[in-house]
Amino acid sequence: MPGIFSKNRIVAGENFNRWKVPVASVAIHLCIGSVYAWSIFNPALIKVHGVAASAAGDWTEKQALLTYTLAIVFLGLSAAFAGRWLERVGPRVVGTVAAVCWGGGFLLGGLGIWLHQTGALPPGQALWLLYLGYGVLGGCGLGLGYVSPVSTLIRWFPDRRGMAAGMAIMGFGGGAMIGAPLKEWLIQKFHRAPEYLGKATDIVLKTNADGVRLDEQGREVVVVAADEVQRMIVPGDAGVYLVGSGNAGIMEAFLVLGVLYFVVMIVAAFSYRIPKPGWQPEDWTPPSEEQSEKKMISTANVGLNQAMKTPQFYLVWIVLCFNVTAGIGVLGVAKTMMTDIFQTTLPHIVDGAFAATFVILISVFNMVGRFFWASASDWLGRKTTYTIFFVLGIALYLSIPFSAQMVSASQAVVWLVTFYAATMIIFTMYGGGFATVPAYLADLFGTKYVGGIHGRLLTAWSTAGVLGPMAIAVLKDRTRLGAIEDLAAKVDAEKFAATFGQPITELKTLVEAKTVTIAKLMEIVPAGTTDPTPTLYNTTMYLMAGLLALALIANLSIKPVASKHHLSDET
Repeated sequence: MPGIFSKNRIVAGENFNRWKVPVASVAIHLCIGSVYAWSIFNPALIKVHGVAASAAGDWTEKQALLTYTLAIVFLGLSAAFAGRWLERVGPRVVGTVAAVCWGGGFLLGGLGIWLHQTGALPPGQALWLLYLGYGVLGGCGLGLGYVSPVSTLIRWFPDRRGMAAGMAIMGFGGGAMIGAPLKEWLIQKFHRAPEYLGKATDIVLKTNADGVRLDEQGREVVVVAADEVQRMIVPGDAGVYLVGSGNAGIMEAFLVLGVLYFVVMIVAAFSYRIPKPGWQPEDWTPPSEEQSEKKMISTANVGLNQAMKTPQFYLVWIVLCFNVTAGIGVLGVAKTMMTDIFQTTLPHIVDGAFAATFVILISVFNMVGRFFWASASDWLGRKTTYTIFFVLGIALYLSIPFSAQMVSASQAVVWLVTFYAATMIIFTMYGGGFATVPAYLADLFGTKYVGGIHGRLLTAWSTAGVLGPMAIAVLKDRTRLGAIEDLAAKVDAEKFAATFGQPITELKTLVEAKTVTIAKLMEIVPAGTTDPTPTLYNTTMYLMAGLLALALIANLSIKPVASKHHLSDET
């Protein structure tokens, strides 16, 4: 690469302070790590037209969540390509392209939201622009930005590989810590409440053949039940709101974030430096052969293509994939999940602000876990560290359905505390798994090609990006529909028809139009009926615990790489 992008231009001088490099790395990862605060976008994305509640023409939560899934998929795919490219052109070029893709992805996604909001494009076509922007282009920015600092920092800190990987990836875990409140503030800043028409009991409402609610003038409206007030973007009054008369604030938030992230990432990319070939820290002695064998640390190097021929690569791939799958789906719906499980049982504690704070704290523990566990792995060894992740993680995931069932029965705060503690510990290990894996790869395959090998390994993240969110979306939706059918069966048929304007035989149409929800049914079911909302995620949590058990088996099967795969001294 010529000029300012030349790899030779960023080779550090003799007296360069290596501790300056983590600053640029963390800055880029704080920007792209905001993807972990995706759940902050969900309430607004599914109410672009209705604003107060989802209208018939709004995107569904499942459709919105696919954007997040695509971003993670293209993160892994672009990282697989970027690993080798990074070795050739250096981190400055890769970081610059990452800034263009990530910032540009927000801008293109914002265009899709605007076209959906104004009705210039049908919902399905506008959704594809959101997918292409944030999901595909932004996802490529994620992958390029993710790999650019990892191998660089491992080379700067050969004496502390785990800590170096932890520093490189720590910012990614902490991105939501800054991103969540920033996104929340921007959405509320640009939010404009729709026109309030009054209480549902005071307005004559009709329901057309498509299940859409209309007022006397034939205008589309949405009805907010009392239990749905805290699910509004900005809580207001229960009642009837005119569709298309407000602004969800999500489009403007996308545009501001796109420009902001681009500027920060460009500055950080131009701050990267790499060490001279053969450089090592002063007064550092490489570990002895005995010490290396004890912690399964190889002193030899394995080529990129050769690493793909070893069983160790695929076992680590399984370890990362299932560890990520178990956590990434929860990250995508964190705010919604907190609200669903505890808002109906502990409404005096759990509101929209509480759920948003939950997302921020997930980011804090995710970030702390990346540095803590990666640093601890320097002493514990990588294999032992992952064993701890999976054994403890299985128990914690199984505790979540138990907490949800108990809070439905007793409505005691202790179950909220139990859930909170379990999820925070889970996310320290989720982040720790990401931060420890580059050092695990360096131990197994050497440091020479660890950037490229790490990039290829991140295809496991792509796979997990599909498995995790889709598992939660599909299983939750199936459970939700089953719960609606069970509740509807308990409602008097005449009362159902009077409430929703259509007979119970049209239940499927009414659900698809978002006219019938669990919250609205709970207002007319017989007294004493248990709200099923807190248990919508139980099946998913059991599945995640099972995946961690498979990851545990894979981790325990990892052995040192056979010498036949090592590069010769002349290579």
